[in-house]
Amino acid sequence: MTKNYVTDAINLKSYNLNDADKIIVMYSKDNGLIKGVAKGIKKPKSKLGARMDLLVANTLQLLKGRSMDTIIQAQTVNHFRKTREDIDKLTLSSYVSEVVMNFGEGSESASKEIYDLLYKALNRISNSINRKEMLIASIKFQLKMLLIMGFCVELDSCLCCGERILDEDMYFSTSMGGVICKECNETLGIKLKMHHKIRDFLQAMLQFDFDFQSEYDSKATEKVCQVCFDLLDNYIKTHTNKRQKSIKLIKELV
Repeated sequence: MTKNYVTDAINLKSYNLNDADKIIVMYSKDNGLIKGVAKGIKKPKSKLGARMDLLVANTLQLLKGRSMDTIIQAQTVNHFRKTREDIDKLTLSSYVSEVVMNFGEGSESASKEIYDLLYKALNRISNSINRKEMLIASIKFQLKMLLIMGFCVELDSCLCCGERILDEDMYFSTSMGGVICKECNETLGIKLKMHHKIRDFLQAMLQFDFDFQSEYDSKATEKVCQVCFDLLDNYIKTHTNKRQKSIKLIKELV
């Protein structure tokens, strides 16, 4: 059995191993979160070079090791170059990569689905022409990532009584993970009110394919997108012990 293997992976994090080498944390299409040693990466003539920069998608050849694999070759699939030219793009791209890092442990069975979602999100953010488009890509990522990981947001029926909520305002419970009707909320006292049009927007982002451009994509304003992004980020925080470091910077930019 060969010790070499090939996989597509996106660089999420790196840290120094010694004076010449780095450890790269990546999300791979075949094995979920993996770590690889990039030997000699800090030397000027390194063959790996910029391929090991963060937020780069590569096809890798790795050598299986006892405790950690070694990156032998890397062929760049997408450098997401436009991301590095815009602070908003860089921050939101860092955010989605952090979500994958925080949820990624033990996700091997869904690694292809998560990899494809992460790749699409990074590519869409990189090619967005304005902040609204970046936020829509991030919202689609948030919703679909939650669905893959088994934390899907309930947007159709009240979590308490089970009745469908139609064209009326409702409340959103971050701890319960979904909408609460006005009648049930008289007992619960949840303060986060949600307009039914916001709910409809989120439903569309969840139900349609990532690449599909619905009428909601064009009708939504940047302000609505920011509200939805923040709401989903708060929900994500309840299901991970790690705070998204990029969120503080995002809020400073708004």
